[in-house]
Amino acid sequence: MSSKNTYILGIESSCDDTAASVLCNGKVLSNVIANQAVHQKYGGVVPELASRAHQQNIVPVVDQAIKQAGISLTDLHAVAFTQGPGLMGSLLVGTSFAKSLAYGLHVPLIDVNHMQAHILAHFIEKDGYEKPDFPFLAMTISGGHTQIVRVDNHFEMTVIGETIDDAVGEAFDKSGKILGLGYPAGPEIDKRAKLGNPKAFKFTKPKVAGLNFSFSGLKTAILYFIQKQLKENPQFIEENLNDICASIQYTIVGILMDKLKVAVKETGVNRIAIGGGVSANSGIRAALKQAENQYGWNTFVPAFEFTTDNAAMIAIVGYLKYLEKNYADQTIMATARLKL
Repeated sequence: MSSKNTYILGIESSCDDTAASVLCNGKVLSNVIANQAVHQKYGGVVPELASRAHQQNIVPVVDQAIKQAGISLTDLHAVAFTQGPGLMGSLLVGTSFAKSLAYGLHVPLIDVNHMQAHILAHFIEKDGYEKPDFPFLAMTISGGHTQIVRVDNHFEMTVIGETIDDAVGEAFDKSGKILGLGYPAGPEIDKRAKLGNPKAFKFTKPKVAGLNFSFSGLKTAILYFIQKQLKENPQFIEENLNDICASIQYTIVGILMDKLKVAVKETGVNRIAIGGGVSANSGIRAALKQAENQYGWNTFVPAFEFTTDNAAMIAIVGYLKYLEKNYADQTIMATARLKL
């Protein structure tokens, strides 16, 4: 085996996707994800069911990741895993598997913060994607998180704004539920928003001090608006679905962009990198492109496959920590509310 190559296995199990990935010197050799369809009928993730599905999926997923990478387990230099934040039952499956595997292979075990991984996904080696220079501002937007983080180097990050209630992905999903769309509703709202008029209906943006966000008031406003319209016209949703979706998306993207503008002004940092599942949204991508042209920002959007929960982002943090010899020991525990 060439000593020039460093192989890292990443394992991600923070929510309802079981994922494993092998990186060689920061380049993806495999990135396998098993989605759990079991939650769709409940309209959200059921923690107990998620944990059970991880137990069924983890061995085949890791096995597939190793095979696709064209290496064997003994070629691995380290095993990286998501320590948190996330659902405790789900995290426990990935943590105990990673600990056992690293112990059995006599290789370092590396703990990864899921939120840090979303940010450092930008450092995966991929043709056509450039890496942001430090310092930059990272906006992590997903079903469970909404944060603005100042990133001074790979391991020095400061949260400068976050949601005080619901995450942005939750706002999309719950709005979708009100409209009778399936779960997760974000991609469906995005698809319909492209066909609708974003200024058809006006929703007021919540007023929150500083760089923090709030989405629960918006959700309530959307609910009341829909209830009121349905009283007057029971066909209101189906007659206006694309316009409603476009207006909701326009409002949410507006909230995110308003805060980013303040963050750039306050920090003087105009390099912006987004991450997390909601960064796949076409509305936010278009708004960032526009800001790049309008304000001279430098914006970084990760490749589509590294936006939602995946193990390549865990493996890249594992690789960067491996280079620093920053390892965990076997006493490490999964932590559901791990802070950045």
